[in-house]
Amino acid sequence: MTNNENIITVKDLVKKFGHFVANDHLNFEVRKGEIFGFLGANGAGKTTAIRILCGLSYPTSGEVKVGGFDIYTQRNQIKRNIGYMSQKFSLYDDLTVYENIRFYAGIYGLGRKEITIKAAMLMKRLDLESAKDKLIRDIPQGWKQKLAFSVAIIHDPKIVFLDEPTGGVDPIIRRQFWNLIYEAARDGITVFVTTHYMDEAEYCDRVTIMVDGKIAALDTPSALKKTYSATNMNEVFLKLARATMVA
Repeated sequence: MTNNENIITVKDLVKKFGHFVANDHLNFEVRKGEIFGFLGANGAGKTTAIRILCGLSYPTSGEVKVGGFDIYTQRNQIKRNIGYMSQKFSLYDDLTVYENIRFYAGIYGLGRKEITIKAAMLMKRLDLESAKDKLIRDIPQGWKQKLAFSVAIIHDPKIVFLDEPTGGVDPIIRRQFWNLIYEAARDGITVFVTTHYMDEAEYCDRVTIMVDGKIAALDTPSALKKTYSATNMNEVFLKLARATMVA
């Protein structure tokens, strides 16, 4: 459940690669317990921003706090309080289901006894007990998505960052995955999700739409549709993108 307490604060965030500006003076806050969508086409600057928020990259300039910690001086504290899942690299194909759970739980700092308990609970909850010793490459894509998300929050983080987690999967698996996101949010975890699927904006409490490295809009999905006289979020995005091209 969301409240008015900000768990992420970003002020005038700029990230440059040479002369290329990937993030151009971003300003936004994420509230505690919120599902916050960070939307935009591929190349809009979403992944660059999420890497900064996770403590994996420094901004060129600007102020950023994640979980109350400063991105410049407290990166280790940030990393201990977040979870992360990427579309491109989440699980090891040549390890079993159980080995992946143990590996990531260890990465997140859980002790051996806690890992054993949580691994058993996780496999039971995901109905993966019969697949415990199967290699990741041999299980269905839907199971992989559920498992990757579950190991990203196995240490009960304050925030979980999901970088295009549903890219390349069918609509049914995408909808099932969002059920897991809702469950995590109900448990008090703030969810920060990047995606280029505009229909997924409907599932978020609030969304930011990125266009060419800038924030073109930020509000609830219903408010954005009303503002731009659109029937869905894809229409909102198209109107914003066209306005940028004309400008």
